[in-house]
Amino acid sequence: MTERAPRRSRLRRSALSAAAVVTLAAALLTPAAAAAPAAPVAAPSAAAAAPDIPVANVKAHLAQLQSIATANGGNRAHGRTGYKASIDYVKAKLDAAGYTTTLKTFSYNGSTGYSLIADWPGGDTSHVVMAGAHLDSVTGGPGINDNGSGSAGILETALAVSRAGLTPSKHLRFGWWGAEEYGMIGSKNYVNSLSAADRSKIETYLNFDMIGSPNPGYFTYRYDSALDALFRDWFAGIGISTEQDFEGDGRSDHAPFQDAGIRVGGLFSGADYTKTSAQATKWGGTAGQPFDRCYHSSCDTSANINDTALDRMTDAIAYAIWTLSAGSTTPPTGTVFENTADVQIPDNGAAVTSAVTVTGRTGNAPSALQVGVDIKHSYRGDLVIDLVAPNGTAFRLKASSSDSAPNVQTTYTVNASAVAANGTWKLKVQDVGPQDTGYIDSWKLTF
Repeated sequence: MTERAPRRSRLRRSALSAAAVVTLAAALLTPAAAAAPAAPVAAPSAAAAAPDIPVANVKAHLAQLQSIATANGGNRAHGRTGYKASIDYVKAKLDAAGYTTTLKTFSYNGSTGYSLIADWPGGDTSHVVMAGAHLDSVTGGPGINDNGSGSAGILETALAVSRAGLTPSKHLRFGWWGAEEYGMIGSKNYVNSLSAADRSKIETYLNFDMIGSPNPGYFTYRYDSALDALFRDWFAGIGISTEQDFEGDGRSDHAPFQDAGIRVGGLFSGADYTKTSAQATKWGGTAGQPFDRCYHSSCDTSANINDTALDRMTDAIAYAIWTLSAGSTTPPTGTVFENTADVQIPDNGAAVTSAVTVTGRTGNAPSALQVGVDIKHSYRGDLVIDLVAPNGTAFRLKASSSDSAPNVQTTYTVNASAVAANGTWKLKVQDVGPQDTGYIDSWKLTF
């Protein structure tokens, strides 16, 4: 994962409250889902057929990446022989498994860089489901968790697709990115090289950057509510409550896809942020210590992996690939109530609200109420966001954090089933830090 940009000290994040289980299916798989979240429907049968990915196989790939680093100056960084050997290793595995592979070259810092694209034959190429991970390390270490873990996880999932002879409805594509540690150079190059028509064919991009951290957390990308629910529900099925990823926001290869208007999701097990006592109680491990004490260091070796986290994360990847590639392209439905009036947010000041009045509904709100938020702000870590129901019940959507990226443009899922649907709902936003300003651009509820 790319090193974060310098920023001033901020409050740590807190967990987003868990939403009720949302059954995923075809409707969540289309680009339109980003604008109108999917309604609960039956899961496709292919989801149940997703295989258990043997963690021993994933670790075997990590052992190979470690050997490559050891034989090439201790790293697998862009422009170094260890990186080219790493991509040659992955390509050989995929070629033998029946994938169509393409090396994408680019130039950065005076060196030739490489990204690898692997397409599984078949499926509707106008509806592409893509998974990716960066393959390069920093120059200071072998990069086995960052990001051998994500690279090995999607490699073994891709090989499982081949072993199963999967015939997905949608087209499957995998990507291994070069020079991520310099600012997502390889993935930016790939996205920018695509025509507008080809970009529009990528319905979903899933990113996996650090999935075997030794003091692991279980974080999901929550840019898209349906993709988030896909992973949250899978982990809930094995008794694990996930949290929203703030640490990796905008710092990995999902960012170029998101900037191009492609909906993104993914998993993350934590880097140099510190595990809280509450997280240690929930997930195990050691409170007060980083999720990965060897982040961007020489000790990020094959010994720097938590096998249990790696196993769970890779199984979740397979579940997502089997589920998403099997879905139909039927657009989702839902009744939308929206407020597009701008509301200024005072810097380090009192909370402001924007109201939406819901009428014509019967009974209570759904257990998977979708809250679409578009807030323009120069430092979103300052923002605390709540949804306030007509009866005054507040649902925390976002806590303050040290996230220095701008804007909040995402959809949250809220279990509002204990609250009557009709009435005035409010989006409550407060800026709790100095120096940065913004406004509520729009927000909406989808029932």
